[in-house]
Amino acid sequence: MKRLVILGGGESGVGTAILGKKKRYEVFVSDAGDIANKYKEVLLHHEINFEEHQHTEALILNADLVVKSPGIPESVSIVQQLLKKETLVISEIEFATKFSNATIVGITGSNGKTTTTLLVHHLLKEAKINIGVAGNIGNSFAKQVAEENFTSYVLELSSFQLDGTKDFRPHIAVITNITPDHLDRYENDFNKYVASKFRITKNQTEHDFLIYDGDDQVIDKWLKDHQIKAKLIPFSIKRELDYGAYLKNNTIIIKNNKEKFSMSIAKLRLQGKHNLKNTMAGALASQLLNVRSQSIKDSLANFEGVEHRLENVKKVNHVQFINDSKATNVNATFYALECMKQPVVWIVGGVDKGNDYQDLLPLVREKVKAIVCLGENNEKIKSVFFNVVDMMIETAGAEEAVKVAYKLSQRGDTVLLSPACASFDLFENYEDRGRQFKDAVRNL
Repeated sequence: MKRLVILGGGESGVGTAILGKKKRYEVFVSDAGDIANKYKEVLLHHEINFEEHQHTEALILNADLVVKSPGIPESVSIVQQLLKKETLVISEIEFATKFSNATIVGITGSNGKTTTTLLVHHLLKEAKINIGVAGNIGNSFAKQVAEENFTSYVLELSSFQLDGTKDFRPHIAVITNITPDHLDRYENDFNKYVASKFRITKNQTEHDFLIYDGDDQVIDKWLKDHQIKAKLIPFSIKRELDYGAYLKNNTIIIKNNKEKFSMSIAKLRLQGKHNLKNTMAGALASQLLNVRSQSIKDSLANFEGVEHRLENVKKVNHVQFINDSKATNVNATFYALECMKQPVVWIVGGVDKGNDYQDLLPLVREKVKAIVCLGENNEKIKSVFFNVVDMMIETAGAEEAVKVAYKLSQRGDTVLLSPACASFDLFENYEDRGRQFKDAVRNL
């Protein structure tokens, strides 16, 4: 019996443990921190050995295979020791793929991953395709492979998850865009981050497809410099394309070998330039899986969108509050500010991941009347924007930030939580940040 060691006792780790046990591995889960009670109960139920608050070398270094949580950097000591022993260290996505024959749509990018993933899932589910959704969403891919019988999956894939892949091969890969993010994890080398994203297409063949943003200069340069075997399908909102999806006269048009497709953007539930691109990517992926054009149009018209991504929370005395907590990098916040039509009181800040705020300056000058800082260290934000807005105030939590932003706003303004940063200084995650924001708005 081969020994499978799993580093990290969260969603992906416990899902991997369940699948590993089912496939007759000797399974051991090790977490240097706390394992949440709900996951401990699952491990105990499946009679899987585990430890928390430590990594016991004697129980880890004898592994035949190690699956590492995407949140654990390769640089940590225990991982380095495993690599020196030439132990195979992979991600949950890689492990689960070995036990699934399902058709996979893999979606990555710096921004738009979650919206595009949920949109594709919605389009395919409405078309009666037996589809699961996983990756960074819901139950882990490994758990679903162990317990469900889906014939297709759509997976939201971070660069960290892709770093742990060797043979992973989605039939359809989507790269929504690539902008600087997580540079602290990539030695502040943007090229390493870009290479990580393109791992999604590494094992694709001429029978597979890569859907990508044809307006993205970073993607375009990589494709010119590297040979990709998959069939390339671009989308664009800037120019007409001979093949792919593009925008003309406020209509999305798709040209490919499938059924002809066109749809007025006025009929779309999702609005904003970035969502036009997410919509194009979703429609292209669905067509490749033989979903009829009319079904795609109907589904695009009733898609509800994603919690914490430009989510309208409430109007309070004619002030609109918008929760964009999922904007954990500068580019995501750029999209959010670009969508704003009214004067903005902007709530920003958190754990800086090597952010360069310079690209936001024109939009902040044009649209932002006041800034409310929400983070433990706001020095970089203050240094970039202190001469740009009339008012800048630091706060120590979501409730205080909402109250201050409300006081700074006037009738017709928008209070926008779009942090451009990770959330781990003051919150458990971006969902916790978004929910605390919404609770504070509702309590005004």
